[in-house]
Amino acid sequence: MKIIADANIPFVKDCFSSIGDVEVFPGRQITRETLGEAECLLVRSVTKVDSELLGGSKVRFAGTATIGFDHIDIEYLSRNNIGFASAPGPNANSAAEYVITGLLEIGRKHKIKLEGKSIGIVGVGNVGSRVAKKCDALGMKVLLNDPPLQRESGDAKYRPLEELFECDFITLHTPLTFEGVDKTFHLAGEKFFKSLKADCVFINASRGEVADGGALKASIRSGRLGAAVLDVWENEPNIDCELLRLVDISTPHIAGYSLDGKIAGMIMVYNAACKYFGLKPKYKISDFLPPPTVPQIRIEQTGPDQQAILYETVQRVYCINRDDFNTREIAMVEPKKRAKFFDDLRKNYPVRREFQNTEIEFTVKAAKGTENLGKKLEGIGFKVKSEK
Repeated sequence: MKIIADANIPFVKDCFSSIGDVEVFPGRQITRETLGEAECLLVRSVTKVDSELLGGSKVRFAGTATIGFDHIDIEYLSRNNIGFASAPGPNANSAAEYVITGLLEIGRKHKIKLEGKSIGIVGVGNVGSRVAKKCDALGMKVLLNDPPLQRESGDAKYRPLEELFECDFITLHTPLTFEGVDKTFHLAGEKFFKSLKADCVFINASRGEVADGGALKASIRSGRLGAAVLDVWENEPNIDCELLRLVDISTPHIAGYSLDGKIAGMIMVYNAACKYFGLKPKYKISDFLPPPTVPQIRIEQTGPDQQAILYETVQRVYCINRDDFNTREIAMVEPKKRAKFFDDLRKNYPVRREFQNTEIEFTVKAAKGTENLGKKLEGIGFKVKSEK
């Protein structure tokens, strides 16, 4: 069996070679011509999988190693009896850790104490629910908005969007949809931004088109927004460099790009493909995960500013400023090369491990009074070594 895969899926060739002959291409270079005689297609979010790509092909199974699948024409696959699998969940923790890291960086930069501040979470699925738990661990007041979940569950914890407008922070974690009562295309538009509390911090790590870039720029220029963190952009990879210069933190759609999440997503699709083709899986996640880059962090000093300690600890595992610095270089290259630069940042993204791989140890000197700090670190995902 011939398999065509996005080269940006880690270890995809090593893993899927156990069930077929794998050829990899950059995601945007996967075309009807490159598919050839392939029966299995593996993509990430940059490849549009529809009739234009698959029409007349021999593809029997398509998988995306991503949580979202707005780039997949599900109806077309169903009509043509093509198997499908996505990877909902594996990169959700990575995306949630991205938000926490962004919050801590904004807190440091703008001298905002996060504890006691309110955050509105729009979309409470795999990612949003994890963001909620981590923000709660930081002592933030969490407000949730998810109309589909509210209708399904009837739970009063899901509030109308208007109630979130008074929050100090607001973060988007919805899928991208263009129709229906829950349409999210340009959900964050001119009215949305004008309704936000003055100095609100805006975060988008869902899909670029959920926010209207023009309205966001106008809100930043007016001084109404306190700060903005963007991981996703309209018209990727041809992003708006004017907006890039205005936001506080810019990253190239990598919130869910931890190595842990990537490999877990790949294995999820691998298992689904094996099941579809009636084959026995040979590999599991542990076959590809290397030892953690930062296995332990010793905290030797504590004090009243626990947020500073949280910030420094997170920085040792994930430095979001490095991603921001690299992304801003897009504006420095000539316009015709910017799209490739954006894609290359994603393709060559360095190894980033999740907090769960790192154990926190408080020294004897720092142990007194560290219980609350330990709970916060544990709450955002670190392993905390218990005192003997």
